Order: sequence, then structure tokens, then C-alpha cells
Amino acid sequence: MAEWVQGLMDSMGYVGILLLMVLENVFPPIPSELIMPSAGFAAARGDMNLAVVILMGTLGSVIGTLPLYYVGRAFGEERLVAWADKHGKWLTLRGKDIRKADDWFDRHGPKAVLFGRMVPGIRSLLSLPAGMSEMPMGAFLLFSAIGSALWSALLAGAGFALGENYDRVEQYVGPASKIILGLLAVAAVAWFLRRKREQEHAEV
Repeated sequence: MAEWVQGLMDSMGYVGILLLMVLENVFPPIPSELIMPSAGFAAARGDMNLAVVILMGTLGSVIGTLPLYYVGRAFGEERLVAWADKHGKWLTLRGKDIRKADDWFDRHGPKAVLFGRMVPGIRSLLSLPAGMSEMPMGAFLLFSAIGSALWSALLAGAGFALGENYDRVEQYVGPASKIILGLLAVAAVAWFLRRKREQEHAEV
């Protein structure tokens, strides 16, 4: 993977960074934790300009958020609510739970998009609820751009500073991302169990 990423950047330059970051949002197995530090190392060698590297990473990341945003917007809340009321019982999920989640995103959407763009594993997935909640495109792009710029700058800057050891960035970020995802999984399980208990008490 590292050789392929480096080869694409060597052959296509800044456009390669942009394309890789678009793909990273559509196909998460291509990690930004590898792309941007590698580009930062190229800047440290003098082959690229660090500011342009960050700009291309940010632009590619923002473009890559759009497909899932439009999928969520096309699918819509009402279809999800109807599906949950018909098939969601085995997940202890009801239509009104979807509406509550949508209301929550309406209240916290900008913060979720801003900070979520810096959390590996859920970076691209946030575009889906943003679309379903019909978050205004302007706000979605703005907060996506800010979060993506901070993330791209952090990774590229780390690659620039570490030089030939730029691959260590992924080693550091990888365990941190697993911890974050683990905490999210625990929170999801806790929510599931609480919902199940509430439904059992309601049936009694």
C-alpha cells in the first residue's frame, strides 16, 4: 500500500494527493494516516510545497465527503423512519429513535462534522447523517473543510518533521484510532442494552 501511494504521488504530484484523499473518503482502507505524512516527507525533501500539500489534502478530503452526503440526502429521514417502524424491532430501533437522532444532529451537526473529520474510522461516515439531516451544503462544506484542513496539516506536518521516519505517524495514530473506535463501540452497546431494558419495562 505504501509503495502504491508513494508511486502515485511521484507520478502525479499534487493531483495524486488530491485523488488519494478523495479515494480515502470513499474507500477507508486507503488511510489518510499514510497519504499525508508521505506527502509531508516529500515536502521535507524539497519535492513539494508543504502549504500546497495541505491544500490538496484538504480539497481532496472535502470532495470525498460528497458522495455519502448525497446518498443520505436522497435516502432521507422519512424512508429510514418507515424502515425502522417496519423492520427495526430486532435492533430495538423505532422510527421515533431515528427522529431523535436527526434532531440531535440538527443541534450538534456542525460540531460533529468539524471534530469527526479528525477521527479515523468515522471521518467519511459522518457525511451520511449530515445528508439525511439535510444539513445545509454551505455549512457542511465549511465545517468539513476546517476539520479536514486541521487533520491534513497535522499529518503532513508530522511527516515533514519526521522525515524518512514518516511511516511512524500511522503507527501512532493507528492505536489511538482503535481506542476511539473502541469507546464508540462500548457507547453503542450501552445504548443498545439501555434501549432493550426500556422496551422490556414498557411491555410490562
